[in-house]
Amino acid sequence: MHKDSAHRASVLQHVSQNVRQLRHLAGLSQTALAERSGVSRRMLVAIEAGEKNVSLTTLDLIAEALGVAFSTLIQAPDKRDPSRIDELAWAGEHPGSKAVLLGSSVARREVELWAWTLAPGECYASEADAEGWSEQIYVAEGRLTLIIEDQPHSLGAGDFHVFPSDCRYCYRNDGDQPVRFVRNVVI
Repeated sequence: MHKDSAHRASVLQHVSQNVRQLRHLAGLSQTALAERSGVSRRMLVAIEAGEKNVSLTTLDLIAEALGVAFSTLIQAPDKRDPSRIDELAWAGEHPGSKAVLLGSSVARREVELWAWTLAPGECYASEADAEGWSEQIYVAEGRLTLIIEDQPHSLGAGDFHVFPSDCRYCYRNDGDQPVRFVRNVVI
């Protein structure tokens, strides 16, 4: 997820509360959710205790298994307006690298709107999303290297790229200035 301690605590707490509550509502034990999601029981125990940073891919697996949107897991339990989520969901190794889930709306399931910043030298790699998912990237500032199944695409300010995300992909900043981009995930 992210490394900023103040935001880390609040988002980890949201994830912890939401996973536990949704698991109980679904009538699932931690073992059953682990089997359904493909996430280890040990990881689920740590997530529900608020002790474990968790990858975006792992949260996607848990959300899918619970039949809810990804945004439902990271949003504050008392704030259920998907159009205004505004939660820090990832921070990189380099200062200033972050991903903020701004909001989502319904598509087949939903559309997520993200604001990303990658510091020079930062890279975010993702496993394949579920079949039928896609992404829309718009670069606002800097130059983004988008790598889809080992094929690089160089996107400068004002450039965009739309692609099915049921494959491995990554975002990388090879430049010496931060890159800012908007990411829509269509689920």
